[in-house]
Formats: sequence, structure tokens, C-alpha cells
Amino acid sequence: MKWIKRLCSFIFLCLFLVVAFMLWRGYGDCQDALKKMSVQQMGAQIQAKEDYTTLDQLPKDYIDAVLAVEDKRFYKHPGIDPLAICRALYNDIRAGSYVEGGSTITQQLAKNLYPRDTAVYNNPISKGSKLVISKLKEWITAVMLEYNYTKEEIITMYLNTVPYGSNAYGIKSAARTFFNKLPSELNVQEAAMLVGVVNAPTRYSPRSNPDRALARRNTVISRMREKGYLTRAQRDSIQALPIELDFRPISHNAGTGTYFREMLRMVMTSGKPSRESFGPGAAGDWDYRQAVEQWESNPLYGWCDKNVKANGQPYDLYRDGLKIYTTVNATMQRYAEQAVWEQMGETVQPMMDRVTKARGSVFSDISKDEREAIMRRAKKNSDRYRQMKRAGATDAEIDKAFATPVPMRVFSYKGDRDTVMSPDDSLMYYKKFLRASFMAVDPSNGYVKAYVGGTSYRYFKYDMAKQGRRQVGSTIKPFVYTFAIEQLDLTPCTQVPNLPVTIETDNEPWSPREASKVVYDGEWKPLRWGLANSRNNYSAWIMKQARQPQAVADFIHKFGIRSYIDPVYALCLGTSDFSLFELVGAYGTFANRGVHVDPIFVTRIEDRHGNVLANFTSPSQDAISEQSAYTMLGMLKRVVNAGTAGRIRALGLKADMGGKTGTSQKNSDAWFVGVTPKLVAGAWVGGEDRSIHLSSGGEGSRIALPIFANFMKKVYGDSKLGITEKDQFPIPVNAVSYDCDESAEPAAALPSSGGGDEFFD
Repeated sequence: MKWIKRLCSFIFLCLFLVVAFMLWRGYGDCQDALKKMSVQQMGAQIQAKEDYTTLDQLPKDYIDAVLAVEDKRFYKHPGIDPLAICRALYNDIRAGSYVEGGSTITQQLAKNLYPRDTAVYNNPISKGSKLVISKLKEWITAVMLEYNYTKEEIITMYLNTVPYGSNAYGIKSAARTFFNKLPSELNVQEAAMLVGVVNAPTRYSPRSNPDRALARRNTVISRMREKGYLTRAQRDSIQALPIELDFRPISHNAGTGTYFREMLRMVMTSGKPSRESFGPGAAGDWDYRQAVEQWESNPLYGWCDKNVKANGQPYDLYRDGLKIYTTVNATMQRYAEQAVWEQMGETVQPMMDRVTKARGSVFSDISKDEREAIMRRAKKNSDRYRQMKRAGATDAEIDKAFATPVPMRVFSYKGDRDTVMSPDDSLMYYKKFLRASFMAVDPSNGYVKAYVGGTSYRYFKYDMAKQGRRQVGSTIKPFVYTFAIEQLDLTPCTQVPNLPVTIETDNEPWSPREASKVVYDGEWKPLRWGLANSRNNYSAWIMKQARQPQAVADFIHKFGIRSYIDPVYALCLGTSDFSLFELVGAYGTFANRGVHVDPIFVTRIEDRHGNVLANFTSPSQDAISEQSAYTMLGMLKRVVNAGTAGRIRALGLKADMGGKTGTSQKNSDAWFVGVTPKLVAGAWVGGEDRSIHLSSGGEGSRIALPIFANFMKKVYGDSKLGITEKDQFPIPVNAVSYDCDESAEPAAALPSSGGGDEFFD
């Protein structure tokens, strides 16, 4: 028997040491976490958090329900309630399973502030020890919270951090999500339902499990009666009422800045790039290196994984209550979204619908096999296809499902409409919609003021502002002309013969043709005439003088263009793919005296307590001289005043501005980037696939430029924004202005409906 006693003593000693170690470790972790925040800092969210609700903004019935169900002895215990723990342990043993937890409101607040380790452990010892450590941490944190805060402050913080399901965190968000009310407007039955949901948000969800939600709500009401908060008559009458919801969940598909929010999420949660994610060859290698450099040098990329909380875990963008301060101006964002929607819905899409009807297909200039290949890719990229594949469906079963008509809701510019069509038909239906993107930046600091990745994030998830890259056409030409001024010592007045240009290459002679019928009259015209009229022969002439396409490509990268530029002579016509994000940022260099500032969209990140976790500024570099930037501004102004962007003046804008149109071959991509003293903004319009485009009238000046013009009209009309049509570009000290001979420069007419303003071959 002695050895049994000794064994028991040894086991008891081991358990004592384990518990002591856990207590020491738990206390140390909590101390480390709490050292980083004073009492005032931990409570900073009370004043700072937008959705914060104070006790005096809550109905008494709600507080009574919380106390009756969650913590009857809240005002009597010091953060841990031994009686509640013993009662819960007794009930669990009696039931033979876990039915009651015994946690106080203070402990639950501690758990909300420091979520438990969610790692899965197969080893029962590891699993049990982690649970014990987590519980001990919660106890220690709860006692420290009670020491530093009043009971009213604790219950207030609890009510503003507890999850209610359906992405609702905190009572204000929950009241708005389930009942479309303010917390102060909740009645007894609504308050009881919300209190009941907290116990198990999915199990007691009034949307997915209404019967359980009703039973749980009535249990809460019974508890309120037991505590004396309700009379018997009140209990009976309230329990007889049904649950009436006005369910308005927080949706990432709706609201302002949907594309921006998703872009921000992707940036902050991105992992380090892998080579497999990029295409083959030199272009893939270049893009991979640029992505790695961006991830390593820009602290915002992968921020959630690069930074850890006090407990050593990475930040969770959804649960940790981060406050992210962005550069986007809410008013400008609304104007930008309106400008894109109005142009696409009222002008561009009706044009595309007529073209599609006339030619009997959404595609143009491709074979039947190519069309079928595009649709197969679209099918395999759809959520329906992926879900069926994961479920083990065969190809035959998937094809049958995609060919079977089903009820669905589809997008239209006149409002979503319910219809019946097959998934195959719906894929084709969405192909016919042209896409668009828009972005505006303050050139002085790189702040992104407005960001639109498409017309409807719910239906068109792919972001064409930053994620998508398309051939830029003639919007690349200002960089080529800047090379001529900066590197070749040419000027806007340098005379060039208006003749075809042929360049000998390693393969064969290259000679670009123009977008529409033009006259090569052989007359000598200044370079600025070539840019204003977007003449391809003038751009090719510059490349011929440069002799080294690689030098021109390297020069363009100095403007912040990270995309790959194939070092060939044809680059001067825009054969490369850029994103609108980098193109607008690059044009900002002209308005910022030759200094390039990378576009930035986040300035500061704080935790839920108001502690500043990170500040962000945009890196800048001298890309070109101030004189060159001023010279190019003059040439870009001429594009607007007497060139392919003259439609801006026809639309009523008289402000000091420059810009450049761009159209890729066969109207596949339409661009316009405008430069003003305080804003640089750009628009892109095109199909999801390059073979989806307008047959005519799809030039940048016709379908992309009006988005910019509409946006600027709204901005100029809002005096609160501080941007007016009277703003002027500053003139540098000792700046040289060029006054070329106007005799050989007839004013350019607006493009006719039958031709393009520019394109590459």
C-alpha cells in the first residue's frame, strides 16, 4: 500500500508543478500583454470606436437580460465566480456532458480581448494542457480587468466586443443587422433574442435556425422572470410573440468602396509571392521579382502576418478590431462610383448591346474554337464548378448541371432581376458587359482619393484598377516623349517630318501604321503636334533616335511602372500591359514637379484599444527634372486644348489640366488619364476578354474620357473638397516655356465616329 501512496503523492506533486507552471506562464503572458497598454489605453476604444455604445444608450431590459443569463452575480464577484464554477461542474457531471461553462462576463471579455489558441491538437494531453493554460490566462486577465476597471466599464466593453453572428460584433452592429435599429430602440423580446444568440451564434441564429432561436429567446425571458425583471404576465405575453426580423447583414458586396475594401484585404493578408504564381519567361521572372520586392519593402503588404499581437499570434483582420485609416475621401469615392456607373449604364453598355445584337455574338474576330475555349475557362473559374468538383462530381454531371435552367438573380443597370436560365447561359450573359475602372490620386503625396475596380462587386469580382492589367495603347507616349526631352535633349518645338518611319530590327524592318487615314504630307511639325494628335510615326521617330528600346523601358520604370515592358521598338505604341493603379501613379510625376510618389492608401493602423500599431508614408524619388515635368505638362495641356482629348472642353470643363487618351487595337482597351494641379485621375473601359469590344466608337476619348470629366465636374461643384477650376499648376523658378511656331499646326478636330484616336499594330 505504501507504494500506492507514494505513487499518488508523486502524481499529485507533478500535477501541482504543472499547474504552477501554467499559472506562471499564463500570468507572464497576460503581464506582457497588459504592460503594453495602460488602463486608459485599454479603454481608448470607448471614445474612439465608431460603433461603441455606452450603457446609457441601452434599454434597461437588455442589461437585465444579460445579467440574468450570463452572470447573475456580476456585481458580487471579483472577476471569477467560484460558486458559478462549482455549479457548472456539478451540472456537467450530472448531465454527463458539457452543458454549462461557469464563465463570468469579465472572463468572457478577457476571452474576447485575447482569443484562445485555435490550433487543432490530436494529442489529448496537448489539447487539455492548452485548454487549461487558456482558462488560467482568462482568469488572471479577468482579475486584472476587475482591478483596473469599474463594473460598468467592464460590462460596457463586453457588450461592444461580443460576437452575435452574421459578422455582427458588438450590440450596435447586432441591433442594426438583425432589426435595423439603434440599441436604444430595442424592445424586450428583441433584446432577449440578441442575448440568447450570444451563447451559440450559429445554433441560435434566427435566420438559419428560427425554432431554436425562439426557444432560446423564451429561455432568456424565463430567466428574466426568475430574477424579478419581468412579471408573470409580461413573461407569458412576450413568449407568445414571434420573432420579427428586419435582417440587414453587413455585406462585403454592398456599400461604398467595395473594390477598395477587397483590395485592401488582399494586400494586408497577402503571403510572400511564389514563382509558381507568375507566368513563364522573362515577363514572369520580372513580375515575380517586382512582387517580392514590393512585399519585402512595403510594410503594408502582408502586414497581418508580418506583425504579431502581444500573445504571439498574427493579427486577424476580421476579429481583432483593427482600425485602418485610409486615404480615400468618402465624397470623392461616391462621385467616382457615380461617374463610372452613369457612363457605363447610360452610354457604353447600350452601345455594346447594339453591337452584340447586330453581329449576333458578344465576341469579335475570333474562331469558334477560340470562343469555346474562352467559355470553358469561364466555366472552370466559376464558383459553381469549383464546388461541384470539390463534391466529387464528374465532368458529365457538371456539364449537365450547367446546361440545366435554374432560377437566379442577375445583374442589370436597371436593377437586379430574377430570371430562369442555365449557368452556361449566365456565363455568356455576363460576358457581354463591358468593364470599367477608375482611380484618383493626390499627386503631392500619393494619397489615393477614389478607387473603383468595376461597376458591381457582387457580380464582377475581378478588380480592374489594381489586379487587372491591360495594354495601355497611347497612354504610354508621354513617357516616351519625356525620354526625348530628358535624355535626347529635344524640345516640344523640335521639328520632325510628317512621314512614315521605318526602323531596322534584328528580325525585319518595323514601320507602324496610324489608327485612321492620315496624310503623310512631309511637312515639318514640332514634337508637341505629334503628341497632341497621338501620331504613331512621331513616337517611332523618337525610338529611332533613342536606338536602345531597353533604355526607354528602364526610363519608364522610373515613373513607378512595375509591370514588365518588353524592350522592343513597338513599346512606344503601348504594347505592354499596365494596371490603372500604376499608370495613374506614374502620371502624378508630371504634376508633382518630376518627383514620383508611389500611390498609398493607408496612413495608420490602430488596435481595438486605440494604440498606434503602424504609420505609413509613401516612398518618393526624383524621376525627372522639374523643368522636364513642366515641359511635359505643357504638352499634355495641348492634348486637351488642341488634340485627341479635346472632348474635355466640349463637355464643359475649362480648368487648367492636361491628359492623354489611349486605345488599343480594335478598341479592346480604352484609356484616359487626366492631370490637374491637385488631382490625377484615370479611367479604363474594356471587355473581360480582348475579343469583347465595340466595333466603332470605342476610343479612349469617347468612352473613358467622359468618366474623368463627369467625376471632375462633381468634384469642382463641391466647394467642401477645396478643389476648384481656378487651380493652376505652379511655374518653377527660372522655368523655360516653349512657344512653337503655330503656322504648321492646325487645330486637331475631334475623332469621327468611324475612326480611332490611336492604337498600336
